[in-house]
Amino acid sequence: MSKFARGPYPATRMRRVRNHAWSRRLVRENQLSTADLIWPLFVFDGPGRQGVASLPGVDRLGTDQIVGEVVRACELGIPAIAIFPATNPELKTEDAAEAINPDNLVCRTVRAVKQEVGDQIGIICDVALDPYSSHGQDGLVRNGRVLNDETIEVLCQQALVQSEAGCDIIAPSDMMDGRIGAIRKALDESGKQDVQIMSYAAKYASAFYGPFRDAVGSATNLGGAGKTTYQQDPAQSDEALHEVELDLAEGADSVMIKPGMPYLDIVQRVKETFRVPTFVYQVSGEYAMLCAADQAGMLDRRSTVLESLISMKRAGADGILTYFAAEAAGWLSEQ
Repeated sequence: MSKFARGPYPATRMRRVRNHAWSRRLVRENQLSTADLIWPLFVFDGPGRQGVASLPGVDRLGTDQIVGEVVRACELGIPAIAIFPATNPELKTEDAAEAINPDNLVCRTVRAVKQEVGDQIGIICDVALDPYSSHGQDGLVRNGRVLNDETIEVLCQQALVQSEAGCDIIAPSDMMDGRIGAIRKALDESGKQDVQIMSYAAKYASAFYGPFRDAVGSATNLGGAGKTTYQQDPAQSDEALHEVELDLAEGADSVMIKPGMPYLDIVQRVKETFRVPTFVYQVSGEYAMLCAADQAGMLDRRSTVLESLISMKRAGADGILTYFAAEAAGWLSEQ
């Protein structure tokens, strides 16, 4: 028998390519870069900063602070920001009229940012009524019921004032049926054909949103009410594909899945099925949990955060909304 008949065991050694950092980088299937990050920013009408207890390290930015943070985002190479308003409670009403005020906080912020940085960075604006409504729901309410079609009329007006202010991407998060088609039509008819729509196509009625509602000040307005009649049931999976399909047919340029890590199966299914620009939101509850584990000394902040973000890329996300965006961009620039 030839001495070569039996080779060393095992013949295939998977560890060979893992022995060196350069080798691991050479065969890496998924890459995370600053270009994958979208930074959500909270703004309030006033000077300075306001801390958010349930979101350690995240501040509401005063109107004198927000532009500076966007400039920093540009310097870090972050391609887009998402603006969320902490509306003055005195401006919140049953009909959420402040949402369609062309001089509201979001519109003024967009104009100020555009004046400073122009097209160096994309601006995403949330379209929903919860930051402006006294009841905290994403739509108009009558007799305890969130109205669909009547809400869409207001959402179209909200999208128009935001686009007039200079918003690049309209991001409807309300989950009303048919709102993408209506908003697309309204934008096109007003000459805003180039404004993109990033649909919150698969947005679940999740328990992970709590700190966000603290940040925009809608938690107290919502009280004990929920959003289960319009946001998706966490037990649903096939339904997400139906939602995405409808929004794409109505004119969405990209779609979003929210929350992130608990719904990576949805991200993967959406990307594999539709092959369209697919985004995911690492929501406030996810951020808060990772921060709490870091503060307790249970996990290493940098490695855990980056691992959580690469898991979303691995699932198929083209981009990630995350409160870690600036921090992660700094880490990635060091690698």
